[in-house]
This record gives sequence, C-alpha cells and structure tokens, in this order.
Amino acid sequence: MDFTLIIAQAWGTLGWFIPAALLIGLLKSPWAKGQIGELLVRLFAHWQLDKQTYRRLHNVTLDTPDGTTQIDHVFLSPYGIFVLETKNMSGWIFGSEKQAQWTQQIYKQRFKFQNPLRQNYKHLKALEATLGVSPEHLHSVITFVGDSTFKTEVPANVTRGIGFIRYIKSFQQAVFSEAEVDAMLHALQTGRRTPTLATHCEHVQNLKRRSDPTAERQCPKCGGALLIRTVKSGPKAGQQFWGCSAFPKCRTMQSL
Repeated sequence: MDFTLIIAQAWGTLGWFIPAALLIGLLKSPWAKGQIGELLVRLFAHWQLDKQTYRRLHNVTLDTPDGTTQIDHVFLSPYGIFVLETKNMSGWIFGSEKQAQWTQQIYKQRFKFQNPLRQNYKHLKALEATLGVSPEHLHSVITFVGDSTFKTEVPANVTRGIGFIRYIKSFQQAVFSEAEVDAMLHALQTGRRTPTLATHCEHVQNLKRRSDPTAERQCPKCGGALLIRTVKSGPKAGQQFWGCSAFPKCRTMQSL
C-alpha cells in the first residue's frame, strides 16, 4: 500500500478520534456533570411542577457578608420557598444529617464531599436575609441524579431523581399569598447577580478566598475585620478560630 495513503488514512482516523476523546473527557468532568444534573432538574420541574404555582429561578448568585453564594434552584410558592441543591453522582452514598462530610464509594474507591445539607444551609440564610422571611418557610431540598444509591438512612428532604417533586408537593398549607410570592420573585430577580461567566468566576474566587485561612474576612454582624484567635483555656484550649476585631462589643466567632 502506498505510504502516503497510509498516512492519510491514519490522519483521517485521528481527525475524528481526538475530538471524540476530548468530548468524552469534557462530559466526565465535574463541571459537565453539574451542568447535566441541573438541566435534568429543570426538565423534571418543567414537567411536574405547575409554573403558576411554583415560580422558579435557577443559578441564583447572591451577595453575602463574606462574598457570594450560588444557589442551583429556587422555587417560590404559596406553600413555602424550596431551595434545591443538585448532585450528579454515581456509586454508593453514605452520610447522615449531622455529618460534616459524606462519602461516595465507586467499587473500592472512596471520595469525601461536603454534606449537601450543610452546603444548602448557607443558601437558606442568604435567602432569609434577602427576602426577610421567617426561616420556617424556607425548605432545604437535595436531589441526587445519576446512578447513585443511598446506603445509609437519609432525611426525607434528601432525594433521588424526581423524588424532590414529591417532597415539594407534600407541603399543602399556604403560608404566602400570590401577591407575596410575586413580590419575592421580583426581589430575587433584582437582587441577584447577573448570571454571567464573570459572576461565576468571581464566585469561584470567593470560594478559594474563603478556604484560605490567611485571607481577610469581614464580620457578618458588624462589618469589622475577623481575626484568627486562639482559645486560651478549657477543653478546646489551643484551637484557633475567627473572632471579631470589635470584641467584646461584637462576639462573632467562626471556625477555621
């Protein structure tokens, strides 16, 4: 066979193989899995939740005292406000309501990830501050999409697939009027950051800064600087924490 023809055939094969390999790699990335998971939730909600009853916003970024927080999905209804966190994961999932970290197991490999209920708690507090509503009307909901199985008992608000639809619909007692729902929707639409790439990049930088123990932080109560302090006595002596520089007027404390 002509050598030139062999080279041409090999190049033609690589021509489709390389883009295909790149596409497969992209689809397996955490970013792509997150986007696919959120898209599935949008589709489920579109099919199963009445748009007039459950007003929805997606990818909501709000300002917080220490930067920003990014919420996957918010459903505003007469029956309450439902704050949905999506996880697109496979394998076995181990975790309890009060554990700081949960575990994903795929065959013999184990991976730790933040308890999604704790992750969603910050979202609820941001919405509580933005909308000025009672925390009892804010409901945290977690849904796992993908081929995952819970191997430990989880709370009712931690669901799989379209399970979040059933959980949301289980609330049937009205706590808001239609006018109040419309007002909260308007407040979120005007109070959120514009959902752009720049907003996302800034949020990512805020996350990195919050994970850096040497970065400057602002007190969420008084606006003063938070300083790293050390417990001087008691069973926690020697442990460090963030304490407000305005102490003793402000006694805000945060764990490192």
